Amino acid sequence: MAFSLLDTAPAAALYTLGILVPLALLYLSHQVAFHPLSAYPGPLIAKFTNAYGAFHVVRRCMHLATYNDHLKYGSVVRLGPNRLVFNTATAVHDIYSNARVNKGHSYSYVNRSGNPSMWSTLDRETHHRKRKLVGPVVSERSMRAFEPIMSAAMDVFLRQLLESSQQGRLVNMTERCERLAVDIVGLLAFGYPLNTQTEETNKLVPDSLKNLSTLSTLIMAWPATRIVAPLVGWLGRKRAATFHLALRKMIGARMALPKDAKHDFYALATGETSPGEQGLNAAELWPEAVFFIAAGGGTVNTAMTASFFYLSRHSAVYAQLAEEIRTTFSSGREIRQGPRLAGCKYLRAVIDEVLRIAPASLAYTWREQDAASAAAGETLVVDGHVIPPGTEVAVNLYALLHNAEYFPEPFNFQPERWLAPEHETDQEREVRATMRRAFQPFLLGDRGCAGKAMAYLELSMALAKTIWYFDFEKAPGEAGKVGEGMPGRTGWRGNKMSFSCTTVLSSATTVQT
Repeated sequence: MAFSLLDTAPAAALYTLGILVPLALLYLSHQVAFHPLSAYPGPLIAKFTNAYGAFHVVRRCMHLATYNDHLKYGSVVRLGPNRLVFNTATAVHDIYSNARVNKGHSYSYVNRSGNPSMWSTLDRETHHRKRKLVGPVVSERSMRAFEPIMSAAMDVFLRQLLESSQQGRLVNMTERCERLAVDIVGLLAFGYPLNTQTEETNKLVPDSLKNLSTLSTLIMAWPATRIVAPLVGWLGRKRAATFHLALRKMIGARMALPKDAKHDFYALATGETSPGEQGLNAAELWPEAVFFIAAGGGTVNTAMTASFFYLSRHSAVYAQLAEEIRTTFSSGREIRQGPRLAGCKYLRAVIDEVLRIAPASLAYTWREQDAASAAAGETLVVDGHVIPPGTEVAVNLYALLHNAEYFPEPFNFQPERWLAPEHETDQEREVRATMRRAFQPFLLGDRGCAGKAMAYLELSMALAKTIWYFDFEKAPGEAGKVGEGMPGRTGWRGNKMSFSCTTVLSSATTVQT
């Protein structure tokens, strides 16, 4: 008797299903009832796949979803098969300032070149070596030497604002701030003038950096998506090509000069950095340059744009800040690093409130117990919870910095919350201390952001100089609504006073010269 392939196909399919269905049911039941993290609450789908996080990354609302999940499930949420997200000040310190904790294995999926940057490397010794090289580039001491170059880039920014004000044009501050931040970090990295504020050649660089950040965030959220990275790269090939060309020009032009010709990343982090110690080699330079420019351009740009957004919508805050700046300095050129700028307490309060209400990093910064610590039988405890080895843990900064337990009325822009009242009670002092403990926009420990000093200086100078020279307000009509809340959202997520992505201001008015 003869059988065709068609006759056996249904039987084969049934046989396959007979194997796969029980296996799937076994996996699902294990994840729900028997997994070490089964007792932790969270979205049902997150117990089975990391696609839950990736879905919200694509929708650009991962931070909002996490905030909402904490409201629904509590301070600890299971957001992946082997992932827990916390929302307490104690957890921040237990995770990010802990010798037993290392970067999560998810970081290994982001690197595709074989040479991980300081951001993505998991090896502690390698990271320590690179941190030691990169740290001095963005230190407070380094900023004193770099400040004149930073000021020159800001002068271009101010001249363009003046031109717009004289012509009565609306100003897209998101675009202006992006270009200023990229120009500054290009000069700090390789002493190279990208000139994105004045020329067309490199104006796609900021967009390239945003695309790179989005792709990395997606892969971190769901490592399986790394298989589509080449496709995403192909779709964004024009911007990527522009960025890579700019980077090659920067590195090539800088290498043609003597190592110490300029005060920049290349001078301080390559070659012989100290007697007997070698800096970054040629293979390490490229990934570190990409990371350095992306990190330096992104964090400050977001905070700067959000600052203009909130100042243009809170007239009392704007007036108080303008009074402080214009009475502290008699000339815009006096605004520089030093005691007077550092003494502008209200300016610092405004910046801190911006970093709180609109944190630059919205992604999960995954950590897990170090392999050596786990092998030694040590226990990792986060906010009183014993964490099983192999579990990735994190704190979402947006959710934490909007936690009403630490920050009352968290969606209100209130710089005054950072200032001590004239007659502060012990209870008020304790409340502010707790708030400060939760306020960690640059994270903690040796894996925290090394560029904190640079970020504060750049933000302080940019805001102070702009406010000294100009008055500005929200653009009239529809243009003024750009960036308000989240389109299509209701409640606090659709709050017109909440910064979303873009700021458009009316033409600035020159007040002093």
